Amino acid sequence: MLWESRLEKWANSIRHKANLPLVISLWNKLVYRFGEFEHPQVSIHLTSPAAAASLISPSLAKLGAAYVEGKLDVEGKLSDVIRIGYELTRLSLKPEGRFGRMVRTFRHNRQEDKAAIAYHYDVSNDFYRLWLDEQMVYSCAYFENGDETLDQAQIKKIDHILTKIRLQPGQTLLDIGCGWGALVLRAAQQFDAQCVGITLSEKQFELATQRVRAAGLEKQIELRLIDYRDMTGQFDRITSVGMFEHVGLQHLPEYFAKIGGLLKDDGLVMNHGITSTDPGSGETPYGGGEFIERYVFPHGELPHVSLVLRSMQQAGLECFDLENLRRHYAHTCAIWADNFEQHAARIKQLAGEKRYRIWRLYLAGCAYAFEHDQIALYQVVCGKAGLSASTLPWSRHYMYQPAMGAQQHDILKSFIHEYIDQMIDPDKPLSNPINNS
Repeated sequence: MLWESRLEKWANSIRHKANLPLVISLWNKLVYRFGEFEHPQVSIHLTSPAAAASLISPSLAKLGAAYVEGKLDVEGKLSDVIRIGYELTRLSLKPEGRFGRMVRTFRHNRQEDKAAIAYHYDVSNDFYRLWLDEQMVYSCAYFENGDETLDQAQIKKIDHILTKIRLQPGQTLLDIGCGWGALVLRAAQQFDAQCVGITLSEKQFELATQRVRAAGLEKQIELRLIDYRDMTGQFDRITSVGMFEHVGLQHLPEYFAKIGGLLKDDGLVMNHGITSTDPGSGETPYGGGEFIERYVFPHGELPHVSLVLRSMQQAGLECFDLENLRRHYAHTCAIWADNFEQHAARIKQLAGEKRYRIWRLYLAGCAYAFEHDQIALYQVVCGKAGLSASTLPWSRHYMYQPAMGAQQHDILKSFIHEYIDQMIDPDKPLSNPINNS
């Protein structure tokens, strides 16, 4: 009876503040309605008295944990479930609970970071294949017009990155956290670059290696199962996409210093990653960060973009370009969440009920968080500090020109040579390879 009394008091307080299309039913058949409606959009069922604690001063961490552990079940459209969950926490928590974002840091060493990567990425390649795009790009897509398919938007994202860093045929490219190899494959095939991709995920490494072999690109692409801290050499271009969230706030200057050491003096770097919208680099509000740390992304830490830029400068790198892709990631996560729902039965077979529940909440929750400015995504292009201003482009116009692939580059070069030859010998015919392509 104690829990029932406390729940009744809590439900009444919520009803006085808002009209929610929500019904909560208890293990003993008691039902609480949270608004005036004919049919609820969301129904929550508590399976035992142990679940009641999650609804007394609820947070996203408490509600998420209760769902993941099977202490409560939910019915309704997933986006409505997430929205109602946020409303319950917003209406229940005191101001300091809502907006007091703590900063948590973790010890990051090679052993613990590898274990965290394995937990998050080595579920199974088939698991990710069910809800990602055809190339299995597990990072924010780029919707140039907003109506692209996920497959189209992920290719556009890769091209957007490679065009931003002005990748040229024959240049060397290092991709830190290469995933299943989509970026290095595109860089080799379309830009004729010499690529090295590194990852700590054994599953990703295995599949990426298979893809490189299948494409016949072993001479252009080298994949390594290695920690970025152990990487050596120098490269014309470096990309890091969706990786620096694993680095740790306190280690960002070291991370960018390592990148600077791997970069040639006239090279360019693209860092693409999720950031906190709290100026102090605190966690996302309402307990969302706590849920992700516990169940999804161990030891992940999100810096505010100001900390990213400061750490870059401390490491001897200058920011040349900064782009906020928060809207793009909200849309990407929403598509992922829809794909995940469509393959629910198969995902449960592959990953089990608990992991299915974890990722179901995670993907839909991320879509909501990006949509409502609780987290963001920035692409930062940088190079070594202290270079002449003449090395910088006059405008950003080049970023939005169609990327010239290796084949197109060779055709244009051949055309120029033939044109010069014709100027020397006017009787020599011009093959006009551009029109023939």
